[in-house]
Amino acid sequence: MRLTRQTNYAIRILMYCAANQGRLSRISDIAEAYTLSDLFLFKILQPLVEHGFVETVRGRHGGVRLAKEASAITLFDVVRVTEDNFAMAECFEGDGSDCPLVDSCGLNEALRKALNAFFEVLGSYTIQDLVDSKPDMRHLLRIDELPVRAAAG
Repeated sequence: MRLTRQTNYAIRILMYCAANQGRLSRISDIAEAYTLSDLFLFKILQPLVEHGFVETVRGRHGGVRLAKEASAITLFDVVRVTEDNFAMAECFEGDGSDCPLVDSCGLNEALRKALNAFFEVLGSYTIQDLVDSKPDMRHLLRIDELPVRAAAG
């Protein structure tokens, strides 16, 4: 299974906000840290806001911040809202009626177990775990070089 760029950078947005805990993060700063376009990140931000992972603060000194604790957001939570399709083979899509083995195929069972194991591992890691895995995360993302933006209200 291969995750989309959207999922990859959704996780990275959350990691950035977690590393910048207590302050607002500007999309332009996040985009610069990961050498991406602001427009691409704004697109990715929408499902994160809709599902309550981040909240936005409007205005000249606005930005984004986590809407819940980083330790309460698992990788599975993020993948579930950013990925459209978890089909690992054609027979997982639609009704699979083209295959005479659809209801009794060992491949289906093996792939389903593999997918469930994948989800279980993703569910065992939080955004906080990822941030804590690198003690110099703030430095790597150049957060300490930015002006301090207090998290409004």
